Amino acid sequence: MTIQEEIAELKSRRNAVILAHNYERGEVQDVADYTGDSLELARKATQVEADTIVFCGVYFMAETAAILNPDKTVLIPDATAGCPMADMITGEQLREMKRKHPGAKAVCYVNSTAEVKAECDICVTSGNAEKVMRTFAPEEEIIFVPDQHLGGFVAAKLGVKYVLWPGYCPTHARLTAKMIEDARAKYPGAPVMVHPECAKDVRDAADQVLSTGGMCKLVRTSEAKTILVGTELGICHRLRKENPDKTFIPVAEHLVCPNMKKTTLEKLRDALRDMAPQVTVAPEIAGPARRAIERMLEIA
Repeated sequence: MTIQEEIAELKSRRNAVILAHNYERGEVQDVADYTGDSLELARKATQVEADTIVFCGVYFMAETAAILNPDKTVLIPDATAGCPMADMITGEQLREMKRKHPGAKAVCYVNSTAEVKAECDICVTSGNAEKVMRTFAPEEEIIFVPDQHLGGFVAAKLGVKYVLWPGYCPTHARLTAKMIEDARAKYPGAPVMVHPECAKDVRDAADQVLSTGGMCKLVRTSEAKTILVGTELGICHRLRKENPDKTFIPVAEHLVCPNMKKTTLEKLRDALRDMAPQVTVAPEIAGPARRAIERMLEIA
């Protein structure tokens, strides 16, 4: 029996569904029931009827699934798969920030801990941030955490200013405008897509700034046959699989999130076999965090 067959057998026995982020290893994406970005998977987590959700991603994603599904068992194949950006702010740090800006609305990127979500009025993802933030009046004071780049990107598009926390994604921080310039020289005419977690000069050097879900949608209708991709390398597996007639070139081969790559088929199998590690969120945190997530989903 192959490991893929073992996973399928265990999944059936546990009445489980497997969700995988676009940055996961290709072989993990291939055994998943649903692959997507944070917004797509947050939506899917509210729709599944399985008893067990196995979340192949980083810890805050599994936390979000647990918050939205208090009556289901949520597993993560590797509990050490964290998110450095999410760890850049704590609930207490956000509370202190709110004390310095009384009356301000607190908004968090979904790439944050449950504790931080519980302190916020609403969440956003990279795929819906602009739409959600348009629901606020331009004159409202907004605290945006933890990603300064996504917050700055949306604020510039809406012509407003936010109080930004200086968080960032270490993987996307490794992409530079010079790398885009070099890639364009090597593949003249090929459009460049980057993620809004990239720094402003990188976003300015690209043709499109999109979530990974947005990238997947764009390339389906793009007339370009070669496309330069400026985000974590895992997305290229899905792009190539769904668009075999097109060529996807990473702008930089070193854009690899080590935490996303912690999930392996062996760990996925073991999680289903052992029903562990399980992800739970304390009710006093899950309640307010759920409200922030659900407000986002209602808008998006």
